[in-house]
Amino acid sequence: MSVPEEEERLLPLAQRWPRASKFLLSGCAATVAELATFPLDLTKTRLQMQGEAALARLGDVARESAPYRGMVRTALGIIQEEGFLKLWQGVTPAIYRHVVYSGGRMVTYEHLREVVFGKSEDEHYPLWKSVIGGMMAGVIGQFLANPTDLVKVQMQMEGKRKLEGKPLRFRGVHHAFAKILAEGGIRGLWAGWVPNIQRAALVNMGDLTTYDTVKHYLVLNTPLEDNIMTHGLSSLCSGLVASILGTPADVIKSRIMNQPRDKQGRGLLYKSSTDCLIQAVQGEGFMSLYKGFLPSWLRM
Repeated sequence: MSVPEEEERLLPLAQRWPRASKFLLSGCAATVAELATFPLDLTKTRLQMQGEAALARLGDVARESAPYRGMVRTALGIIQEEGFLKLWQGVTPAIYRHVVYSGGRMVTYEHLREVVFGKSEDEHYPLWKSVIGGMMAGVIGQFLANPTDLVKVQMQMEGKRKLEGKPLRFRGVHHAFAKILAEGGIRGLWAGWVPNIQRAALVNMGDLTTYDTVKHYLVLNTPLEDNIMTHGLSSLCSGLVASILGTPADVIKSRIMNQPRDKQGRGLLYKSSTDCLIQAVQGEGFMSLYKGFLPSWLRM
């Protein structure tokens, strides 16, 4: 039985527009999380770019002269060489990205769960449906957010470019969007989208499956109850698995997004994500695909 119009107008906004409310709440929560953990994301991106073998083809000597740094030394180096506030360089497009990604993923997941998959006869939502729905929602959300991710990665590397004596590419966030659009068109804003959605699918798969599996194991086989300790341990394990699965795609994504481009917006270092993968493994070794792993795990 439908609610009369006059009663419907008296309902809270969250009940009148549930999906729009979830989108806004997800975006707000993501913004807070982004501000709190962004220095880890910046450190991760800088680590992923260290020792990039493909730069040697362009005669970039910075790769050969710069010593390799770990997570702590990289973060301290940013503070000492660029300033404390530079730990949040690129945070504005990162917030844009999380609002679009988290909101889009949440709305898509809710739609898939309620309309496409549905619950079983006993009102239980199977794990395999959660995994597939989460992966699909993550892929769609990440595809929509790719332009903001692209600008975020490039702005995160601006401080390093300045230290190397290279000209800065952007004056600000909106100039970055306008410049990328002018040079590469609409297609240029989706540079690196293939490894980006691959990462989203892998991270969501590892996160969802591991979290539920570990939580159920702890509740059934240990003295722990369904409380904050159980959720914390489950999150620790799910973040680890998600990072193991997603970091290689994340490294490839970051390098493709940050590579120099010609006047037509075509990359000068990599022809595709596969080419980037091959060059990284051949030039730097397999473990180069896990650069930035620790800050990525801690952030998750």
